[in-house]
Amino acid sequence: MHQAAIELIGINKSFGAVHANRDINLEVRRGTVHGIIGENGAGKSTLMSILYGFYQADSGEIRVNGEPTAIRTSNDAIAAGIGMVHQHFMLVENFSVLENVILGAEGAPLLKTSIAKARSELRRLESEYGLEVDPDAIVEELPVGLQQRVEILKALYRGAEILILDEPTGVLTPAEADHLFRILGQLKEQGKTVVLITHKLREIMAITDTVSVMRQGTMVATRRTTETTVEELAELMVGRRVLLRVVKDAAEAGAVKLSVKNLSVKDQRGVTMVDDVSFDLRAGEIVGIAGVAGNGQSELLETIAGSRHAASGTVILDGMPVDLTGAADPGELRRRGLAHVPEDRHHVGLVLAFEENQNAILGYHRQRRYLKGPLLNIEAILADAKDRIEKYDIRPADCRLKTANFSGGNQQKIVLAREMEQDPDVLIVGQPTRGVDVGAIEFIHKRLIAMRDAGKAVLLVSVELDEIRSLSDRILVMFDGRIVGERGSDASEGELGLLMAGVEQREAAE
Repeated sequence: MHQAAIELIGINKSFGAVHANRDINLEVRRGTVHGIIGENGAGKSTLMSILYGFYQADSGEIRVNGEPTAIRTSNDAIAAGIGMVHQHFMLVENFSVLENVILGAEGAPLLKTSIAKARSELRRLESEYGLEVDPDAIVEELPVGLQQRVEILKALYRGAEILILDEPTGVLTPAEADHLFRILGQLKEQGKTVVLITHKLREIMAITDTVSVMRQGTMVATRRTTETTVEELAELMVGRRVLLRVVKDAAEAGAVKLSVKNLSVKDQRGVTMVDDVSFDLRAGEIVGIAGVAGNGQSELLETIAGSRHAASGTVILDGMPVDLTGAADPGELRRRGLAHVPEDRHHVGLVLAFEENQNAILGYHRQRRYLKGPLLNIEAILADAKDRIEKYDIRPADCRLKTANFSGGNQQKIVLAREMEQDPDVLIVGQPTRGVDVGAIEFIHKRLIAMRDAGKAVLLVSVELDEIRSLSDRILVMFDGRIVGERGSDASEGELGLLMAGVEQREAAE
């Protein structure tokens, strides 16, 4: 049997003036985990979309198991034994797990027969690959990590021997990511071939056998993972040396800018998500909130930003109370000097059908500089958008492009640029580097430190524990909706991990 599961030869793809893939050659060996890394907009996802039939290459050849293979649609890819787990899941949220798995692959005229067959096959796949999930659960009620397992099960159910995963840990907690790595290891042991698209170098070093590096649409290097280093890969990705640690002076904290007292928040089901939380945020400091996703951090940020009402408690912004009854206007809070980078850029931070320049002013479009009488000043809006594209290295550098056509990391930079460039007194930011490459992470971290050093108050939520530890001057740990501890920036990962799991709290109760 041919040793190469996939060969891409001379692949080129352009979108208008943007040359996304330039003469790409890639060989992925059978039964290995092959990583593809690169900056946001380097062309990684485009290349894999060509392999999966979403796009057609302008030129070049695809070979699967040594045979030239025409892949014009995703059905062609599936027929060739290729499956893909997308960065943003392709699931019907109000369907069950089982219904999602068989959708489009029912295989029998009677649905009852298909469901019985699928249930039996799911049990086998779950047992063989450690992909346990309740087949009757409704997808929208599952945590993100389990939704991803459903996507993998969909691909395996269709007979995939080659599995492409596009930024698979972008929405996972560290524990969920570690479990995913174990699943990928089992897939490899069973002879499956895995292509892992990521920008996270820790993942590359932990799970891959081989890694290929893309930069500005070209393939610049391929290395055996055991024969390279994080530093070399970062330099190959960006084209320069990258500082992989945060350099900062000690904080000089000033006056209290944001005060949260006895805040409690319930969700739409009446479940308490934030439980009697109190803390102060001062000018000139970054306070990080650590915790496993789902422990109230998201609801806390949304309430402070005015997009969710509170059950009880108070929030004081620069000496003035914030209306927490649900009547608060986030626009009024912006005018009072509070900027918010939401965790979910797609549903809250952006309108994907809008052009980049339109998203670049969302929430700030009534500012005088963007108006010409009763109308928008398009010339000023475009000028600002072009300036921020250059300053934040947003790619492609086209402010008239629909935001949906930017990579996830570049979409994140659009949101960050919009909020940071308002020069707010208080910045609350959720998952600032989710889906962002190593070069952009370095830039974003420097910007956050610069804001702190300029006397701004920054409240940071991140599932990346290294990010919390390296950026924060103080760390608050949330578990089950409560703040269970406060630590300094020198806190160890193990110490924070215990607090995040509620271990110390339970031991104290015993």
